[in-house]
Amino acid sequence: MSVATLLETLDLEETVEGTYRTRNFDTGERGFTFGGQLLAQFVVASARTEQDKRVKSAHAVFARPVLVEQEAEISIDTLQSGRSFASVSASLSQGGKECSRALVLLTSEEPDLIRHAAEMPDVPTPEELESEPSGANRETSENVRIVGDVDILDTDCIGDPGMQVWMRWPDAGEDPAVAQGLLTHGSAGFLIGCALRPHPGVGQSAAHVEFSTGIIAHSVSFHELFDARDWLLYSQRSTYSGRGRAYGIGEVFTRTGQLVAGFSQESMIRHFPKGVSSAGRENTVL
Repeated sequence: MSVATLLETLDLEETVEGTYRTRNFDTGERGFTFGGQLLAQFVVASARTEQDKRVKSAHAVFARPVLVEQEAEISIDTLQSGRSFASVSASLSQGGKECSRALVLLTSEEPDLIRHAAEMPDVPTPEELESEPSGANRETSENVRIVGDVDILDTDCIGDPGMQVWMRWPDAGEDPAVAQGLLTHGSAGFLIGCALRPHPGVGQSAAHVEFSTGIIAHSVSFHELFDARDWLLYSQRSTYSGRGRAYGIGEVFTRTGQLVAGFSQESMIRHFPKGVSSAGRENTVL
């Protein structure tokens, strides 16, 4: 998905107070909306509802697939809004059914009592790396840099279940809520590939063809403000896979080494139900 298209998905239309119409675009997800996009929209909608605070964390569960070709709607329900924190529930519905729900914590700024942070891995700068060749178009590929000889699409490219990726969104603007949405979208795209890396014959290019994969839950926590127009390093790894599921975690750093966010993901990686191939979309749904 290009930067311009992704920004369109985060430009939510408020139909009534606390309710937003979403724009969805097909990104090769079999006609389904990418889970990272849905959580990014939850983050932006929550920030729009509680404008005196910023999003601290968001956790979403994707219970039903969201179809690209149908309109969807996000509703925000404020559970609590105080001086330091606010908590909201965000729900996305399509065709009269609730498809996904998130709990979002928002926070005001407070001074440090203590401070420490994880250190950024020692990796090449984005300028030292080539553009990601698997990008859908030139604009996308120029804004993604994968560290090392890693190709998560190649079923024969075997390695440890982790990777580092530089990403940026040059046209993001200065809205911190949009920046958080963009970071969220980027955090959801590589952890399934990380889980597949140690296992021969199951690269991401075989997903939805030889086996079924999908994000079932995703969480993101924001620590510091950041500029999404500059490079961010996603350092991520899958710490478990088995029983048809996988789990992964990651951190996001600025190019100066500041830790700005963390994330985790629960995913499904399994045989097709009843051993059926992916001839029809219905064989890959949750």
